[in-house]
Amino acid sequence: MGGIVAAIVVVLACALPAGADDASRGTGAVKLRADGAFEGYTLVAPSESETTYLVDLDGEVVHRWEADVTPGLQVELLEDGRLLRPGKTKTKTPFQKGNGWGGRVELLDWDGRVAWRYDYADDQRIQHHDVEPLPNGNVLLLAWELVGEDEAIAAGRDPELLRDGELWPEHVVEVDPRSDAVVWEWHAWDHLIQDRDPAKPNFGDPAVNPGRIDLNYVTNAGISDWMHANSVAYNPELDQIVLSVRAFHEVWIIDHAVSTEEARGPAGDLRFRWGNPAAYGRGDVAPRTSFGQHDAEWIAPGLDGAGRISVFNNGTLYRPYTTVEELVPTMSGREYALDESGVFDARIGRVVWPSEPDPEFYAHHTSGAQRLPNGNTLIADGPHGVIFEVTPAGEKVWEYVNPFFDQGTEVIELDELEVFKKRRIFRAERYPPEYAGLAALNSEESGQ
Repeated sequence: MGGIVAAIVVVLACALPAGADDASRGTGAVKLRADGAFEGYTLVAPSESETTYLVDLDGEVVHRWEADVTPGLQVELLEDGRLLRPGKTKTKTPFQKGNGWGGRVELLDWDGRVAWRYDYADDQRIQHHDVEPLPNGNVLLLAWELVGEDEAIAAGRDPELLRDGELWPEHVVEVDPRSDAVVWEWHAWDHLIQDRDPAKPNFGDPAVNPGRIDLNYVTNAGISDWMHANSVAYNPELDQIVLSVRAFHEVWIIDHAVSTEEARGPAGDLRFRWGNPAAYGRGDVAPRTSFGQHDAEWIAPGLDGAGRISVFNNGTLYRPYTTVEELVPTMSGREYALDESGVFDARIGRVVWPSEPDPEFYAHHTSGAQRLPNGNTLIADGPHGVIFEVTPAGEKVWEYVNPFFDQGTEVIELDELEVFKKRRIFRAERYPPEYAGLAALNSEESGQ
């Protein structure tokens, strides 16, 4: 695998030298701009920077927002021109030994002023990885909550699978920025099953209860961040939420149409899961198809592949290459079907990139993909800070290497499959020139 590392180093060596953190040098970050690239502006939020950048296809910075904390993690430009930005809170919590923690969510206006700030971080819970704006103006927060050792064992957790003496199961909360009120929530801890101890709660067979989460299923040696979800997305037509749950190697769908009270019961069980049937006792009848994935989200109406779920399938030591895929569940209305073997029925509708498995494309963590209005796909290779655009025919038409970093250009090789750089990003988003959220930019450019 040394060749993989060497290839990645070559790509990164093309980027700008240390300290290239100014707009005048932005064009050096564009390595390819070809006919067919989708016109627009790309939002870049370097993981090591407190600044968020909006760049054009030539790599020129057309706007920037300054904050006082680094991102935590996904950043989005809303239609009203405000930047929705989670950040790494300076409040000390037990969760800061994990990866992807945030804890602060802000709305910054076009001029960078804080229009709303909400901290969701204390000794018991913290926002992490992702947030999602809703059509009603509210915001979904993906979050961890702390479950202590005694409570975990009382629920049926094997003590041998409590390496850190606690668990951080996932939950999702909906916050109203107008009142700071939590108006809806869902907790994974309400939907457990375990087949270890019949005297404990939640006893049953995971294989015949696929909507429940096996309390003793682990892939990460029983560390506290047991599930490690990394994205949350919303489908307004279905009123459902999709989560990418990396440590389970699964995509989960839950129902947002139920009340918080209903979400605590069977109505809050998983409506769909894909990627790793072994997580619900069906590994003997169906193979694993997802490997440490990120950024599960529905492709929006009107776009190529609308209604499918885009998944950035990162890969692992056991599948050391990355693919971007479209998932097509079998549905009837809002319901998801099981096949005859008891596995949720779904197929890969298309492998977007690359057309064939390629070990040279291996983004082990972070990363994501966005379907663009012209049918192209914008792909963010997070670990290496590379953003590129591909056509449906598999032609690369734009490539950009994040030039904004603060810690020099040295490459740190942690093992033969991973190269970590200070220019890493989480994901990236492209916005067309006519996007409503760019009204202020368009006014500036027109001199109004």
